[in-house]
Amino acid sequence: MARIDDTVRRVWRRRPFAVIKMGQLWRLVRESRENPIIGQPRPPEAVSANELGITFIGHSSFFLQIGGRNILIDPVFSRNLILLRRQRSPGSLPDLMPAIDLVLITHAHMDHLDIASLRYIVRTNRRLYGRTPEILVPTGVEDLVASRGFRSVHTLSWWQSAQVVDLQITMTPCRHWGARMFRDMHRGYGGYVISSDRHSVYHSGDTAWFNGFAEIGRQLQPQVALLPIGAYYPDNYRAVHVSPEEAVRGFLDCKAQWMVPMHFGTFRLGREPMEEPVQRLRAEAARLGITDRVRVLNEGETLRL
Repeated sequence: MARIDDTVRRVWRRRPFAVIKMGQLWRLVRESRENPIIGQPRPPEAVSANELGITFIGHSSFFLQIGGRNILIDPVFSRNLILLRRQRSPGSLPDLMPAIDLVLITHAHMDHLDIASLRYIVRTNRRLYGRTPEILVPTGVEDLVASRGFRSVHTLSWWQSAQVVDLQITMTPCRHWGARMFRDMHRGYGGYVISSDRHSVYHSGDTAWFNGFAEIGRQLQPQVALLPIGAYYPDNYRAVHVSPEEAVRGFLDCKAQWMVPMHFGTFRLGREPMEEPVQRLRAEAARLGITDRVRVLNEGETLRL
């Protein structure tokens, strides 16, 4: 019996990589459907043209009101990402929002660039407001959005800037990857600093910790940093994702005044417990004495500045 068990273990260890990944994915899919989806979408809180409003939609999706413009970043409203079901409802929906001026996409991964959600945004804005938004994507991603009905398509690479809908937008580096599938590694990826005359917001996109946070702070001086805190376990995930403690380090490096966490609680992408990223974030903020600078938003909640 011992010999049989040893043989089984050796065969199991030699499983092809694709088989191992499919097994991991199926476990995540099964777990994502164990509990009902919680939460209810609502209209975002309106702010004046002189204020900054940051509404958390869920995962890495935000609705920004900045410089009198309305922006969606990495909007994902779909119930499912292929087979993976969301755990919480979006905090708001395009039907409940004012006219969207611009959509920003950080990279082509399906939990950031969701084709169904982009169609929903275009269709809703055309029906309600008679016009469609512009869209800005990393270089190499434009083919995925070119025929989706947006008024115009803009592209940027790292450290390039553009004036779009009266806002200054700079694409920032990150430590991640951008392929939509497996082999299209030509696609760009990164974050953005969005600036008006009065405010600036840094959305890092997905990233591991890297010394570029400090350079972003030196060059662009963001007021608010939207930083990911989930999908860091197993530890090899941290090659492309920060832990909560590393996210706080990145926040301090970029010298923003406020940190808003993202990339947690919506989809089961890592093996850590769903509630753990926020717990560890709050513990690290308390340890460093910066609790008052870290704002954890519920879906649909708006930070006003």
